[in-house]
Amino acid sequence: MKVCMIITDGFEEIEAIGTFAILRRGSVDVDVYSLLDKDATGRFGITCTNLKPFSQIKEEDYEALILPGGPEYVAIEASTKVQNLIKSFSKKDKYMCAICAGPTILGRAGYLKNKNYTCFTSMNEDFGGTYIDKYVVTDGKIITGRSAAATIDFGFAILKELMGEKAEKETKEEIYY
Repeated sequence: MKVCMIITDGFEEIEAIGTFAILRRGSVDVDVYSLLDKDATGRFGITCTNLKPFSQIKEEDYEALILPGGPEYVAIEASTKVQNLIKSFSKKDKYMCAICAGPTILGRAGYLKNKNYTCFTSMNEDFGGTYIDKYVVTDGKIITGRSAAATIDFGFAILKELMGEKAEKETKEEIYY
């Protein structure tokens, strides 16, 4: 199982790195792409290197897309190429996972219509779905997380959907969750 994550400068470190770590512990292959085809520095100064260039992403290689939050969401949302990727994932009924500010990208593009979701509470708008005040909400193939504090639960929700309850349970036991 392979998933892709898209980041750029201003990404929320805990949401990106924490989700990555949970999924890798659960044997999910995670490729992290840089929107700008270069290293990306998070909002608190951690720089991620050796990222894959977004200009070379191949949607057909992945079963899930992950959008961490942080101030980066503005640049991610403004990218026509990211919007096209999201559209392709939706049309092919693949998983779309977003946390904190990330779900607003899906919401403004219409993918949360008639869906249950969560996001950073103060960023909730009328996305045409039902906002749920929980750390993580899964509705079909859309998995949303509320905030940085929800990162571990978000990672486990994705892991459970992609690899099953056994992988989720074993990974939780491994980290004494």
